[in-house]
Amino acid sequence: WHLRGCLLGLQVLAYNRHTYETVAQLLIITVVPSPGGEPAYQGEFLVGNRNVEELLPVAAQEIFLGATAGVWEQDDLHVINVTSALDRGGRVPLPIEGRKEGVYVKVGSRGSFSPCLASAASPQSRFRCSLGQQPLASCYDTFAPHFTIRWCNLTLLQVWPSPTSPGPVWGSGVLEEGGDFQPPTEVPPRDLLPGYLVTLLVPLAVATLLCLLLGHLMCCRREGV
Repeated sequence: WHLRGCLLGLQVLAYNRHTYETVAQLLIITVVPSPGGEPAYQGEFLVGNRNVEELLPVAAQEIFLGATAGVWEQDDLHVINVTSALDRGGRVPLPIEGRKEGVYVKVGSRGSFSPCLASAASPQSRFRCSLGQQPLASCYDTFAPHFTIRWCNLTLLQVWPSPTSPGPVWGSGVLEEGGDFQPPTEVPPRDLLPGYLVTLLVPLAVATLLCLLLGHLMCCRREGV
């Protein structure tokens, strides 16, 4: 976000998946930029055994961050975004065996990725996933048994800080001595009469010809005339 002290109104519409009852609520959110900016290293995990509402509470996110720290080997992790897999093209699960929709959780850190995460997202690991094999993961999976991570969907992103362009330089508001104001060049007058006549007379002439033709067909082409 490049907003500073901005108020954002967000209307949330939710429904009960069992009774299909809906409820709406208006949330007023104050958008404040992060003091340290956007984290340089971001990883997105697909949790296959959770729905999005199960990872929205802060307590659930703390548990997930603790499991993520075991494979990332960083202690400054924080959740950036939580998205349902249905919003990424996932299919609605069958209502059997307690299947879940799946959740994409994006986590950020200022520390680099661990060798375990780097190997899981390497081209060799992607190739093994395309063959239906297990990806390369050299570390112990600290997410199990609470979270089932789809390691073939792991995405690692390194964000580089964007250069900030200098803002406009404001002057004193007083015209410098000798700098006379030069008004824009005057536009020469245009003759609009020909265009007006063409716009008016051409449709009138066409309408007259159509009326004459229609009158000729109706009055002069009748049987017996």
